[in-house]
Amino acid sequence: MTVTLENAHALVLNADFRPLSYFPLSLWPWQEAVKAVFLDRVSVVSEYDLTVRSPSFVMRVPSVISLKEYIPAARRPAFTRFNVFLRDRFTCQYCGEPFPSHELTFDHVIPRSRGGRTTWTNVVTACGSCNLLKGNRLPIESGMWPKHRPHEPTTHLLQENGRSFPPNFLHHSWRDFLYWDTELDPA
Repeated sequence: MTVTLENAHALVLNADFRPLSYFPLSLWPWQEAVKAVFLDRVSVVSEYDLTVRSPSFVMRVPSVISLKEYIPAARRPAFTRFNVFLRDRFTCQYCGEPFPSHELTFDHVIPRSRGGRTTWTNVVTACGSCNLLKGNRLPIESGMWPKHRPHEPTTHLLQENGRSFPPNFLHHSWRDFLYWDTELDPA
């Protein structure tokens, strides 16, 4: 993919040089990156072969920036549909098959009509077919048990799971910062 100003996003790293987020990947449009450079909130780590101009200056467009102040990760992740899918690795917890997010739903292991609550420990990722098949029944009634017991994930777990789903486009200047802290396999 050819980089143009329209798709020249900057990878945003925390002050420890780790991405703020892996999934979705922490990216800013070039305008936000340039603004942050001028406000002295970030350091430029790498640049594109593109420039932006004004009457008084010329600047190369940042491709990787790092925050000057460290932002600690949230202690507890938000309970969202997306984070449930990410916890379960976009895989139906009944049939075990992976699906794109638009084909997934979430299922209450103990149905709401049976007193189940919408919480981390009662909601799992399900494909439409399995969700329909299980319906309004308990696992013992349907014979359908989640592959993994639902639990509240840590922010770290969601970040680790997110690394398994790289975005469609990775600029070569980003690669070192996305995988430099990945554990190596022993030889």
